[in-house]
Amino acid sequence: MPEPKISGLLFDKDGTLFDFKTSWGRWAQTFLTSIAKDATHADQLAALIGYQIPSNHFAPDSPVIAATAADIAEALLPGLPGTDLQDLTDHINATASTAPMAPAVPLRPLLADFKARGLRLGVATNDTEVPARRHLAAHDITDCFDFISGYDSGHGAKPGPGMCLAFLTRFNLDPRRTAMVGDSLHDLEAGRAAGMRTIAVLTGIAPREVLAPHADVVLPDIGSIPGWIDQL
Repeated sequence: MPEPKISGLLFDKDGTLFDFKTSWGRWAQTFLTSIAKDATHADQLAALIGYQIPSNHFAPDSPVIAATAADIAEALLPGLPGTDLQDLTDHINATASTAPMAPAVPLRPLLADFKARGLRLGVATNDTEVPARRHLAAHDITDCFDFISGYDSGHGAKPGPGMCLAFLTRFNLDPRRTAMVGDSLHDLEAGRAAGMRTIAVLTGIAPREVLAPHADVVLPDIGSIPGWIDQL
């Protein structure tokens, strides 16, 4: 039996639509410096979230990669005695919303191609929804998406399948004809749990060998998806 064609694509944001290291390295350097007492303290805070300021290197298990702002704040708290968790979470969200994102590929032409194929498009991110929408708006692509969800949008966070299931339900999509596209195991696990196809991309931190066992296909970036669809 031939493979079913694709009718919907649900994208992670950071590391998928936007190159992770370029985009969030800038944010991490600026944010940590702003909340630290001095350079030494900034390096200590960076270590708590699996990041190295001088080399702009994220550890594979850094909460910045796929966790929520609250998770990042909780990881930083031991280095910021007396700081309120909610206040720190709010500060992370506020600074993240203005972080300059670097597109992984030219986004609007690619998304226009998907729309011309009749695909439903969505974003499912462990960022909060307001910063996510600001990042999309900054690159004039908000209108390309039929569905935008953050971890605070009422569907839970990845690797839970809530955002994936909400996307499928809203547009009555067959999960076998819908793909979750992401750069982390959280993305792929969420898609699999919802019965979706999974597409891994290498514009995040995780290497091919980590992602491949959990993905139907591993691509260099989302720009390779049209070719993959054409081969189905």
